[in-house]
Amino acid sequence: MSSTEALTPESLERVLLKLGFTEHPAPTMEGLQRLYAAWCRKVPFDNIRKLVHMNTQDAGPLPGDDAADFFEAWLAYGTGGTCWAGNGALHTLLVSLGFQAARGLCTMLIAPDIPPNHGSVVVTHDETPYVVDASMLHSEPLRLDASSPTAIVHPAWGVQCERRGDQWFIRWRPLFGAEGLDCRFEDLSVTRDTFRERHEATREWSPFNYELHIRLICGETIVGAALGQRVELDRHGAFVQTRIEEDERQRLLIDELGIHEEMVHRLPSDRPTPPPPWSRTAQNAALDQDQG
Repeated sequence: MSSTEALTPESLERVLLKLGFTEHPAPTMEGLQRLYAAWCRKVPFDNIRKLVHMNTQDAGPLPGDDAADFFEAWLAYGTGGTCWAGNGALHTLLVSLGFQAARGLCTMLIAPDIPPNHGSVVVTHDETPYVVDASMLHSEPLRLDASSPTAIVHPAWGVQCERRGDQWFIRWRPLFGAEGLDCRFEDLSVTRDTFRERHEATREWSPFNYELHIRLICGETIVGAALGQRVELDRHGAFVQTRIEEDERQRLLIDELGIHEEMVHRLPSDRPTPPPPWSRTAQNAALDQDQG
């Protein structure tokens, strides 16, 4: 780890205090469990700042690409980030505290044969890798075991992991689909530059460039929004969604999820998400346009 990847002592203290720590969590399994549990309840996965950035056609670095920027915004507004920003920041926090952490490169299998599209974090403890993901928010470190499946058991945020061939797959429940989704690990350790390049590539198209997505553990449930719906994975595992209008969206973000109203008022209205460029729908539309 280079010194530029660590938080300054002042920033580290402010971040830990907001996470609920008066002392540094030790780089032990207990410390990792406490820190990740606090993160999942205090730092949302969301695309709020990215939507504002894209709406203004800002050519600067994407929000949260730098961990210092991510944490300053979180401290001021309560916002988190999408996978590259959130997991990059979590990685920086962990290495600043002395954990043996690495950035992981994954593919959320929203379609077959697509390039890697997700960043994660892997912490090694006693020579065993554990996933702590700032997007899936599964509350407890998830052990990667080459010989047997592992799981985090909980009705709302539970996940399952198994090794198929030479790759691990995590099954989890995003807020845009009750049926669940596989996340395949491609590499357990990539560079900061890889995260930055992958993040920058999402300018062209990402499911998080058009409509509000946010996810946070609240009590025994996961609460958030996706595709114009307020979504809750409740304490019994039920997937509950209701359509939200502008006033309800503001109330959800400010009152339930702790986002500062200044940032909420800057948030643009949702736009329909177009099909990804690699999809047959988009390719046929482009062909029709060329022929027209």
